[in-house]
Amino acid sequence: MASNVKENGIDNVKENGIDWVAQIVRRPTHIAWATAVANANNTTNISATLSDDGNLILRSSSSNSSDKILWQSFDHPTNSLLPGAKIGRDKVTGLNRRLVSRKNTVDQSPGVYSLELDPSGAPQFVLVELTSGVTYWSSGEWNGRFFDSIPDMGVGSQFVSNSREEYFTSPLSDERIIRRLSLEVSGQLKSFLWYEGLQEWLIAASQPKSQCDVHATCGAFAVCNDSSVPFCSCMKGFSIRSPKDWELEDRRGGCKRDTPLHDCNGNISTSSTDKFYSVPCVRLPHNAQNIVVATDESECVKTCLSDCSCTAYSFADGGCHVWHDGLVNVKQQKYNEPSGTKVQFLNLRLAAKEVQNGGNSRRRMLILTFSCATLGFLGLVLLLMICRSQKNWPGKTLNWPGKTLDGVQGGNGIIAFRYIDLQRATKNFSKKLGSGGFGSVYKGSLGESNTIAVKMLDGVRQGEKQFRAEVSSIGIIQHINLAKLTGFCSEGSRRLLVYEYMPNHSPDAHLFQSNTTLLSWSTRYQIALGIARGLAYLHESCRDCIVHCDIKPQNILLDASFIPKIADFGMAKLLQRDLSHVLTTVRGTMGYLAPEWISGVPITSGGA
Repeated sequence: MASNVKENGIDNVKENGIDWVAQIVRRPTHIAWATAVANANNTTNISATLSDDGNLILRSSSSNSSDKILWQSFDHPTNSLLPGAKIGRDKVTGLNRRLVSRKNTVDQSPGVYSLELDPSGAPQFVLVELTSGVTYWSSGEWNGRFFDSIPDMGVGSQFVSNSREEYFTSPLSDERIIRRLSLEVSGQLKSFLWYEGLQEWLIAASQPKSQCDVHATCGAFAVCNDSSVPFCSCMKGFSIRSPKDWELEDRRGGCKRDTPLHDCNGNISTSSTDKFYSVPCVRLPHNAQNIVVATDESECVKTCLSDCSCTAYSFADGGCHVWHDGLVNVKQQKYNEPSGTKVQFLNLRLAAKEVQNGGNSRRRMLILTFSCATLGFLGLVLLLMICRSQKNWPGKTLNWPGKTLDGVQGGNGIIAFRYIDLQRATKNFSKKLGSGGFGSVYKGSLGESNTIAVKMLDGVRQGEKQFRAEVSSIGIIQHINLAKLTGFCSEGSRRLLVYEYMPNHSPDAHLFQSNTTLLSWSTRYQIALGIARGLAYLHESCRDCIVHCDIKPQNILLDASFIPKIADFGMAKLLQRDLSHVLTTVRGTMGYLAPEWISGVPITSGGA
């Protein structure tokens, strides 16, 4: 229910000047909030109302007209978008609704990242770094149901484009589901869900998925690493420019040089005391300059040293690239990086004292080169051994451990495992977690901290290419209440799926077994609500709507925080079971019969 602002919270609204200023105060001497209101002449009885959806509305009544809206917060979003609010353009008034990040976690003034409609006119939204104008992420165009790059959008999302306005909105479909969209200080766009049982906001999705794909997120002379906390660190010979800003999550100030470079007048003989430090395995910085005339590395080095503003160079595949001034967008990568971005060496220019000495530098380069060559040689030997061991298996596909699903649209980093690796991870499938109509599930471990659940499918009739395509379509489905598919195996007739492990198992273990944790009613309610959210998403919001057909307690899994995850969705599709009409045989799990099987009606999204 909407409420008027009262004295115990926001008291009153005052008016000043021609362009009236509305001030909402808590005490007579303290202004908590103020905004300019245009075209408010000859208005009286200004009131403030906070509606149920979070929209703060200023209304006024004049002597010759009824109440009118002077100002509303939904027309002026800051860094957050609530359900029912619009983001986009009003073509008549010129009002441009966009999200702008905060400066830092304390300072609420505008920051440097924005989410807005594509200025080119395409029906999509883009994330822009405002100081440089660089677009670092786009939503993809609206296809009638969702934006191409965000298939896991909320139920009821709309993109409207007509002669008056062009905007996106996601209405409040259920008052019990509290959600918001926020553009963070770091430049990531995050979708949050309020989880009542934990009394905290949980991240449902992030765009771009990698923090290091945000333009200049760490500033100059810093390296971004998604696997570390914090994700920014200074390069060798540099230190944090503003530690206070970094503590407040604003790291765009980057790092400053500890020791100035040798005085340079463009003569290589006077600047030759500077040295280069090799930074291995990185995505190279933004805005490289290609030096065509430098055909070997020594020429590339000379070119950089003779330029006072040159701060780094890279020489690879016969090409010389140099950088001037600050180095931004440097990302730490691994040798097996699946992104397709080439892993290279960046040679950072430093004062001589920052580098031990020339001999040590050369020795370090030799060690790095030898290490890379050794890894390459061992990889080649391993490849030959595997190929030799499998040469008598015609048609068998070679899957590297940790290799991502490629060659299939929408792979999204799903890992293609070898059967032998999953056999080792599960200790020859020794610890069985459970079984059902689609196969058995086993507990496994990939390293000390990565526990997995491996489902061995029964009765798969698909060929490998079709199976991979279906795995890809299931893997792209991401929702906080759906079990996440992280990998698969397809070798010969074997078909296995790899999921994240759920330590609290299924709800029936907590409801019917005396030796487990007793769930509070609040937690039970949140579990039921989460299951409903997941089913609603499968039925209405994912790219290809999915009817589960085997919802039961055993197919609901609970993570460490008792957040429910629906498992086994899409299994009928993987196993080529036709669910477009009424089946003559019962499918799913013994002991459970879906109502559709008894009633004889077609299976639709109205069921589970």
